[in-house]
Amino acid sequence: MTVRVKVEGLRDLDRALGQLKPALAKGVLRRVAVKALQPFDKAWREKAPHLTGNLEDSGGVGTKLTRRQAQMNRRREDRDTVEVFAGPNDPAAVPEEFGWENGRAQPFVRPAWDETKHEALEIVKRELGPEITRTAERAARRAAGGRR
Repeated sequence: MTVRVKVEGLRDLDRALGQLKPALAKGVLRRVAVKALQPFDKAWREKAPHLTGNLEDSGGVGTKLTRRQAQMNRRREDRDTVEVFAGPNDPAAVPEEFGWENGRAQPFVRPAWDETKHEALEIVKRELGPEITRTAERAARRAAGGRR
């Protein structure tokens, strides 16, 4: 399942992000998104059924998918898009979340997202500006010849 979030009211930050080189801007967005999804990552692990420990030990937050997940996920053609993934990568998560023929559903991912989605947005709003500033300062220092 893909969840899209539309954020309004961040026009100044968008302009500042647009002044960075595209690779730097994508790095800023990736770092902020990974940080914003940490509360969700913690929440789904706490809510996961604790049978063998494999489920809550799988997955995490990152920009890479497993080979199986990548085959199922269609990549967007938009080169300006940043994708960050969070949640379990154990195939057993699907029947646990939605149920199966002989077992009832034990949702843990969706409730975790519902609990933390507003916190994730607040983290983006709080962290994006300072991350843009740090990246722009670092780029300016490098352009001036001082590596750090």
